Amino acid sequence: MIGLDCAAPELMFHRFVDRLPNIRRMMRRGVHGGLESCDPPITIPAWMVMATSRSPGRLGLYGFRHRRGSSYRDIWIASSRSVGERKIWDHVAEAGGKSCLVAVPPSYPPVPVEGCLVGCFITPDAKREYTHPAGLRGEIEGLVGEYMPDVEFRIDDKRGLLKGVYEMSEGHFKVVEHLMRTRPWQFFMLVEIGLDRIHHAFWKYFDEEHHLHEPGSEFESAVEDYYAYLDGRVGRLLELAGDDTVVLIASDHGGKRMKGAFCLNSWLAEQGLLALKRPAEGATRLDDADVDWGRTVAWGWGGYYARIFLNVEGREPQGVVAPGDYERVRDEIADRIRRIRGPNGEAWRTRVLKPDEVFPECRGDPPDLMVYFDDLYWRSAGTIGHGSIYLPENDTGPDDAVHDKTGLYVYYDPRRDLGGRAEDLRIVDVAPTILKAMGLPIPSEMEGRPLPGI
Repeated sequence: MIGLDCAAPELMFHRFVDRLPNIRRMMRRGVHGGLESCDPPITIPAWMVMATSRSPGRLGLYGFRHRRGSSYRDIWIASSRSVGERKIWDHVAEAGGKSCLVAVPPSYPPVPVEGCLVGCFITPDAKREYTHPAGLRGEIEGLVGEYMPDVEFRIDDKRGLLKGVYEMSEGHFKVVEHLMRTRPWQFFMLVEIGLDRIHHAFWKYFDEEHHLHEPGSEFESAVEDYYAYLDGRVGRLLELAGDDTVVLIASDHGGKRMKGAFCLNSWLAEQGLLALKRPAEGATRLDDADVDWGRTVAWGWGGYYARIFLNVEGREPQGVVAPGDYERVRDEIADRIRRIRGPNGEAWRTRVLKPDEVFPECRGDPPDLMVYFDDLYWRSAGTIGHGSIYLPENDTGPDDAVHDKTGLYVYYDPRRDLGGRAEDLRIVDVAPTILKAMGLPIPSEMEGRPLPGI
């Protein structure tokens, strides 16, 4: 399985397809289509939803960070230890098989698997232990030097960033090819984060509709060139896998241009729902602001989607919303959010979700509301003090792109011509599809179904 983080169907299947001969061949002989991501369509939890066929609510993961208890400021960060549900490779191991896993989020710190594992982009740096078994780290460093789990992509040095992404990806693929050649495996899964970084850093240079588009930039073909690079790497992996191996390309979510950032907490303050003891002086993180929690009804977190928390009596330390008023207040806030319009008065297609209505079960600390501003075109800015609730840029560093709910997949079995048909799937369908392709039973707890006709 070749995971391409943030791969966008409109780019891979249409705009850039003529430069992707290997992927085009897989599409022509296999099955491909959109892959509906989870709510929220975020790298964590999406890859684990894919690997377990369980919803974010069942996993208790709603993003990278989560509140500790019902704290206002104390948080924990998702890691490899956050997911207790059985994953594809656990089922493979139960059947006596081995798996190789490279950079599947979240995979730090490294945990034992039946096979081998290399940590993902949340690995703090290559000075930490990031492999299982531990001795594999020395083997990798002998092959590629210092391993690069990730690059810093919200920077202004675009030339340096582009060079860094290719250097990182080359190292990743060298490790993948080495493990494919030298380790026994029945299931191999890699996730390349480079495409996500390329999208976020270079989208405006090729997209004429981007509000920050720079015509004639030296980076105009950066995104297209990287897709072509990935296609070449896919071709090499196909050769190594051989004619007896089913190959699945998948992305955890799609990508599209970012229109701006909406200052959620500033808006909540304007609505009288968030109170400050004194105004913020310039752009300020809410954690650093002097919030009057005893007069605050709700607050939110920034990101590619917004998480809103109500300040509930008996749940939060200084809660003000009576439990009996919870649903009424939540509905009122949701209705106000749906009426938000763009900076020029344009209508937005904003989705407001209640986790308890979206998921069959909500473990952990779900937000009270999940918000996709204008169908995710506008990200949520958690900082306050900007002087406007609309920002042309991300509030935490340069960023050209946002996530889209629709990712992609390509299913390819070199032994069979499946006719190149197009069929959309859900992200929870991936694990059952893989188990069926491997001839393994599909556990009843999985929420998805396998791709028909394979």
